[in-house]
Amino acid sequence: MYINKEDLNELEFPQLLAEISPFAYSPKTREKILQLRPMEIDEAELSLKKTSEYLSSFESSNAIPFDEYEDIETELKLMLIENYRLENNAFIKIKTLTEQIGKLQKFFPTMPETFPNLMEDVSVLEFKKEIIDKVDKVFNRFGEVKSEASPVLKTLKSEIQIAKKAIQENFNRALFNYGQSDFLDDIRESIIEDQRVLAVKSGFKKRVPGRVLGLSKTGSITYIQPDSVVKHYFKLRENEEEEKKEIDKILRKLTAELAEFQPQLWRYQIYIFDLDLTRAKAKFSELINGVLPKINRHKTLRLRDAFHPLLWLRNKAENKTIFPQTLSLTEHNRIICISGPNAGGKSITLKTVGLLQLMIQSGILVPVHPKSEMFFFDKIMTDIGDNQSIENHLSTYSSRLKKMSGIIRESDANTLLLIDEFGTGSDPELGGALAESFLEFFYDKKSFAIITTHYTNIKLVVEQLPNAENAAMLFNEETLEPMYKLEVGQAGSSFTFEVAEKNKIPRFIIHSAKKKVEHDIVNLDKTIVKLQQEKFEVEKLKSDLAERKESVEDKRDNLQKLNDQLQQKLFNFQKLYEEEHRKLQFGNKIETFIDSYVKGKSRKDVVKDFVKILEQEKFRKIGADKDETKRLQVVKRKITQQLKKEEVIEKITETNEKIEEKRKSDRAVWMKIGQRVRITGSTSVGTIEKISRNKVIVNYGTFKTTIDADELERI
Repeated sequence: MYINKEDLNELEFPQLLAEISPFAYSPKTREKILQLRPMEIDEAELSLKKTSEYLSSFESSNAIPFDEYEDIETELKLMLIENYRLENNAFIKIKTLTEQIGKLQKFFPTMPETFPNLMEDVSVLEFKKEIIDKVDKVFNRFGEVKSEASPVLKTLKSEIQIAKKAIQENFNRALFNYGQSDFLDDIRESIIEDQRVLAVKSGFKKRVPGRVLGLSKTGSITYIQPDSVVKHYFKLRENEEEEKKEIDKILRKLTAELAEFQPQLWRYQIYIFDLDLTRAKAKFSELINGVLPKINRHKTLRLRDAFHPLLWLRNKAENKTIFPQTLSLTEHNRIICISGPNAGGKSITLKTVGLLQLMIQSGILVPVHPKSEMFFFDKIMTDIGDNQSIENHLSTYSSRLKKMSGIIRESDANTLLLIDEFGTGSDPELGGALAESFLEFFYDKKSFAIITTHYTNIKLVVEQLPNAENAAMLFNEETLEPMYKLEVGQAGSSFTFEVAEKNKIPRFIIHSAKKKVEHDIVNLDKTIVKLQQEKFEVEKLKSDLAERKESVEDKRDNLQKLNDQLQQKLFNFQKLYEEEHRKLQFGNKIETFIDSYVKGKSRKDVVKDFVKILEQEKFRKIGADKDETKRLQVVKRKITQQLKKEEVIEKITETNEKIEEKRKSDRAVWMKIGQRVRITGSTSVGTIEKISRNKVIVNYGTFKTTIDADELERI
């Protein structure tokens, strides 16, 4: 994907990456995040899926066992040097990293449906438990070399302990003996070169045999290591030197053994870096409510409730409201022209779309509705903000023309253009004409674009293009406050005079300005304002009615389900009652047989009566089966009736289609130039001035408008 550094900065992509990087464990991963750029669709889609899977672990109890770690890149390079020895902490880092891989290889297969892509990544790694075993054989849990690391080391450590014990015992004995005399100073002992020494009064130093290690500043005290300690001390030092040599030998051997696993350890490190990056992106997504929208291979982008992530974070920190935007770009609707007053959110809408597109193509989840759809562009080109160049002595307009020249050279059918204040910077008429030509060029190139403008001619051109449409940032006409809501399908007014009046510009100046402007332009602007307000109210009413209808239908469905459940329960209770009653009667009859048999009735007669009852029960069972068959026939009959109803509905639909065809044929008769018409549901009457296919130009006297023929009715 092509996008230059200047465009990345205009869309605030580096600032976004700076928000993600602190979530990474490793400094190297943080640096890698800051260097993220858009990638190919297959690579980005895989990254998005892994991030989405990791994000799901935060929202459930399935916490992924991945913790802070230390990278081993330096150690991996050094271990290949012949006879090289790694430091103690390096072995612990290698062991910890290997243990991480082992934990992850055990965890992900337990939930293959939840983490399919994350599981696939770790499953291809060859886990080597020998690495952990080799390190554990040498080091204890505190990171110290074990005595059992080798027989020689074990012997040396034992001798060191014996020497230390002998030193301690002999020194304490000497301290006690000389302490009985007046040879020692009041402090009795001290530490010199990490060794305990006797603090002997200098006048008695020849009376105490041993090794002199120093004098006090005044020379009144001589520090002596007793003779009984010296030989053990030298033995200790000798053993400690041998211990260092043996540990060095053991660690060099361990380094060489681990070097055999260097290829696997490299793969572990690369995998952990990638998982760290995925986790950082998932943590950021959790912060901004990021999701994975549907990724299309065809050119369809539908953003629902899309938020600007950086604005979301800023407004959330300041407890301010942020307004989402909804829009679509398809091959049949490639260009959106947004108009409306300043400070209404036009530029933010451009930046939102651009930044979200950069995020999704860089494998970062986006804060949109889950049912949103996005596709990938080959190029994203922007012209947002003031590009005046002091160094090159270029004016704002010259700078913008220079940038537009580059956009014209590079743009094609796989390009997304984001251009703010389209056509501004020069004479309104000449600049507007040039902008109109730019727009037609991009349209012919089949580029995708979102532009903002105040120019009426641009709005009118967009209205004439089949694969482009106007949009407006809504503005409250009464309070003259921006509503920060994008309304696609209509052009917006700039509210020039209204905003000026609100900002306390004298009325006589505003009236003077109105007189200088062509009457038709002022009336057109007023009409746009009126239509914008009416459409907003209609949409609001339509939305309320849809919500109420949905609520009523839900309640009706719930009541119907409840009624069906109650009917079923009643039927079940009735069957249960009948069954229990029948069993009770049968039990009473058996009781009667027993009584009669006890009272002397012959066994033959009792059996005869019992057989009669059995025959009755047999016929009852057969009858019950017949009833069930009848019930199934009734159900079948109801299903047949339902199918007939559906056939009726289909016939009604066909009839409606025929009626619509008749309307079209009637419209073809009366739809002529000069016919007086009005928009369905409107009271304003105009005259047909021109007919072009299904588009009709209607003259209202003070202004003209283009509208679909289907939306007109004859006066």
